[in-house]
Amino acid sequence: MSKLHGILAAAVTALLLAGCSPTLKLFPDARDPLEEYTLQGDGEEKILVVPIRGAITDRPNQKLLRTEPGMVRTVVSHLKKAEEDEDIKAVILKVDSPGGPVTAADILYHEIMAYKQRTRVKVVSAMMDLAASGGYYVSLSADHIIAHPTTVTGSVGVIFVRPAVTGLMNKIGVDVNAYTTGKNKDMGSPFRDITPEEQAIIQSLIDELGERFLKLVARHRNMDAAALEKVATARVFLGPQAKQLGLVDEIGYLSDAVDRAKSLAGLDDNAQVVIYRRTEYPEDNIYNTAGLDYGDGAYPSTYSIIQVPDFLPAWKAGFQYLWYPGADLE
Repeated sequence: MSKLHGILAAAVTALLLAGCSPTLKLFPDARDPLEEYTLQGDGEEKILVVPIRGAITDRPNQKLLRTEPGMVRTVVSHLKKAEEDEDIKAVILKVDSPGGPVTAADILYHEIMAYKQRTRVKVVSAMMDLAASGGYYVSLSADHIIAHPTTVTGSVGVIFVRPAVTGLMNKIGVDVNAYTTGKNKDMGSPFRDITPEEQAIIQSLIDELGERFLKLVARHRNMDAAALEKVATARVFLGPQAKQLGLVDEIGYLSDAVDRAKSLAGLDDNAQVVIYRRTEYPEDNIYNTAGLDYGDGAYPSTYSIIQVPDFLPAWKAGFQYLWYPGADLE
């Protein structure tokens, strides 16, 4: 039997038995405790790698056979576990994200800043392929930011996603009536055209959230007015451009982030680089992003085989610290 057939057989068996065995568990899941695995080094002091991969959200990810915890919950769990280990002297945020809802990004930034304040642990952000908008927002919590030469970052701004279905409704002859207690109660409804007054209100909210983002950039980064003005256009930049503007401190690779973390924390070269996972990977290394949440890459699921759509928060109405072209990153 081929590997694919074996996976399908296991998935079908799980579905058939789900009704009579609610506790059946084929794969590691969020009920399993996080375990520490060493990626390199053999010293007593440690550097923890925390992957921040995909859309930043505090919502659980619903799969076909399982529900995965959202990124905010997962990262905070890692920080809580790290706080209990006095040997953790530095943290590397391995960021590969287009961002997400403004509140989720702000919560993650806040939690990392609070962790730093409580522990005095040094934090380095290592930007991978994409660290835009909310991905950059979270990176502002780091003491040092490293971007790859090919990293796409920036997009310091806010987008409000509002689905509009009035054209389709007119074509098929469907109407929706809303009865409210105030004229702005159904503001932003996809079932009617937005008024100029409502558009002005929404724009004021967007401007305020965007100003909050820019103020954080100004607080954490030593940028002149001209650079900050360019960043305020909310465009994206490659790593070297971002360094010129002052958005990042260094151009390098993940190994450079490890070296920088050792330097900032005053660690020896043989300090351990560790990660928290629920699954062991033979011959593991710092480029393995699997294990941020349970089952991530450890076992192919029926979900990944039949490609059930998994809509990210980018497709839902709301205010987003999000680089929209990168919104399909998983």
